[in-house]
Amino acid sequence: MALTTVRPQGMGFNTGRRNMVINGAMQVAQRGDVTGKTGDNTYGGPDHFSLRISSIGTWSISQSSTAPDGFANSYKIDCTTADASLAASDRLMFTYRFEGQDVQQLKYGTASAKSVTLSFYVRSNKTGTYVVDLFNHDPSTDRHCAKTYTISSADTWEYKTITFAGDTSQGFDDDNGRSLDINWFLGAGTDFTSGTLATSFADLVNANRAAGLSVNLADSTDNEWLITGIQLEVGENASDFEHRSYGEELSLCQRYYQKSYTDSVAAGSVSQLGAHMVYIPATGNTFRYTLVFEDQMRANPTATFYVPETGTSGFGGYEASGDTNKESISTTFLNNKSYLLYNTGMGYTGSFYWQYQLDAEL
Repeated sequence: MALTTVRPQGMGFNTGRRNMVINGAMQVAQRGDVTGKTGDNTYGGPDHFSLRISSIGTWSISQSSTAPDGFANSYKIDCTTADASLAASDRLMFTYRFEGQDVQQLKYGTASAKSVTLSFYVRSNKTGTYVVDLFNHDPSTDRHCAKTYTISSADTWEYKTITFAGDTSQGFDDDNGRSLDINWFLGAGTDFTSGTLATSFADLVNANRAAGLSVNLADSTDNEWLITGIQLEVGENASDFEHRSYGEELSLCQRYYQKSYTDSVAAGSVSQLGAHMVYIPATGNTFRYTLVFEDQMRANPTATFYVPETGTSGFGGYEASGDTNKESISTTFLNNKSYLLYNTGMGYTGSFYWQYQLDAEL
């Protein structure tokens, strides 16, 4: 007997990679958990996602083991200082960013612009209507499209799917720069909520970005918000989440962030595990060291170095001397594959070592 397979309209048989999002299952968390955060574009917890905080409370960010069936981890934010009365320009967003060269298949800016479907699992004690938008930064005019979703039951994992029609008016630069953002609004003042929600792509009007948002996650220190299983795929239907191995996700994340520290240790911690070391045989020598990156990075990264025994930034130290014999480290040559650490006039002999982090986030 012949079997008939029914294909939902708008959903092709794609046997290759479907999920455009890196680390959507929140497996990789190189930076470790962070606390007391108030600044914009804050990274911590699971890699390649950021929390954008503009004068709206204080937050802790972590990789949580609270997760729906089929997942081991989630991205969790906790409100640690409340802000129940928002100024007009206040806003809190959870954000994912794409390079332009990674979204060319969407055919934005043409009559064939493709729809995409965003799916994710979300959980919070704060029920109500939330907003998520797609934001196009290329090439000259910011454009956006937003949809609402509702958290109906407190402290319960809920699965959401949202479809966005393509933008026929403006495409993406084919480069390694920031082009497309996904922004989950978690709180916003009237500068972002006083208009009419832009449910199809339009030139940016801030007042239309989060209209309909009914919650302020910052209004109580009891509030938390968790998300995992994030998938963005071409088409008008959501498919099952595309799980990838930890090793593959780590390699993808290292395009944007790398460190010498072991997985469980945050950069700047007091730790010798993973440190790089060279022997300095005499004083007055010039120190040069070429480090090959774990993976080619998106762009020339910002490098920060640390004394392993103390965590002091900008320096390396001699083994077992702490900060007593620390030496500053500067970067004089840098490209996408390797960099040269350079320090003139080493003042001591012995084993010189250091930790580092490399940041090339969008």
